[in-house]
Amino acid sequence: MKAQRDFDLVLSYPQWQGSARHENLLRGALAAAEVCAEYGPLAQVPLAGEGLAGEGIRRWTAILEQFRSAQRLLRQAGPKRLLTAGGDCSVDVAVIDYLHRLYPDLTVIWVDAHLDANTAETSPSGSFHGMPVAAIMGEAPAEMLRDLGPSLPPTRFRYVSAQVGDDGEWRFQRGRGLEWLGPDEVIGGPVHIHFDLDALDPAEFPYVAYKDGVLPLAAGVELVRRFAAAGKLVGLTLTEFAPADDDEAANGVRVLAELCRAAASRDP
Repeated sequence: MKAQRDFDLVLSYPQWQGSARHENLLRGALAAAEVCAEYGPLAQVPLAGEGLAGEGIRRWTAILEQFRSAQRLLRQAGPKRLLTAGGDCSVDVAVIDYLHRLYPDLTVIWVDAHLDANTAETSPSGSFHGMPVAAIMGEAPAEMLRDLGPSLPPTRFRYVSAQVGDDGEWRFQRGRGLEWLGPDEVIGGPVHIHFDLDALDPAEFPYVAYKDGVLPLAAGVELVRRFAAAGKLVGLTLTEFAPADDDEAANGVRVLAELCRAAASRDP
């Protein structure tokens, strides 16, 4: 039997094209979707190919194709509570745009080792997974911006555990006044949590391509549980799971299952 607070839709969004280290992301995204599917009806964004560069971004055409597919799926399903199994970090642009249209007072909590706040003009790599924070705040490439709704106000955004960024990202953070979630901060209104698994301490969760995280697993799980238990959590996106083989995938999904249980307010 489903728990009372499970999700209206589980979106499998196995995009890897936004990452500079994409080799294991598809395996991770599909393994994540299998775990997340216990928590609601599953819909998958169709896979895309390598894609072509455009708008100053690598593999841009594939990213844009999947973004538009995700938008169509979300419009058709109309979920009020959404669990997403990514893929690289930029899958959350479509998800947050959908939830922000549904909940104008949405707050996004960005759990990540990285600021993810470059634009196509400031990015040293041209990889879109380093740009989603800027994109949701109105700095998306023109082709995508036309399909996006209102930009997320910086006051409705909080970082957790992000400490790695280049000059362009820190300039964006300072320019927009982006803040970190306080330990006892109370958030009014609905909450979406973006959870990049590379935020976690790699001693506890090594199945990522970028091992820059410092967040203890228990703290990450408790953060999700806190907002779910308060009845505020309307979205959770899990991204950047990059197991090198099937054994790593099997080990890593135990952590993803723990985060899903927390989001659904299920007892461990």
